[in-house]
Amino acid sequence: MNIKAYLKPHCGWSNGVRTILRKYGLPYEDIDIINHRSNYEEMVRKSGQSLSPCVEIDGFILADVSGEEVESYLLKNELVKPTNVMVDMQTNVGCSNGGHARIQAQAARSVRFF
Repeated sequence: MNIKAYLKPHCGWSNGVRTILRKYGLPYEDIDIINHRSNYEEMVRKSGQSLSPCVEIDGFILADVSGEEVESYLLKNELVKPTNVMVDMQTNVGCSNGGHARIQAQAARSVRFF
């Protein structure tokens, strides 16, 4: 499987996606959409929307998904087998208010207007 995950470095939703991909031992490309504007633009172009996380699996885009939704897609399409492996964090939770403030501050530093 070829997996590209368009994720924020510090985000509950993004960490949920990472957790599920690790749970199944799936190699993936972790694409930072906060610190690299071109990655964000690529995600928007491919998904047709601006919300994250987005995960591309063998060319199919899962837009604005949680880890649970990624897991459901993988199981439903028999891309992975069910497992009893326990995960170390929640897979369907957003960022805390402090987490969002940190992401917004980081994004503001990485964008310059002329």
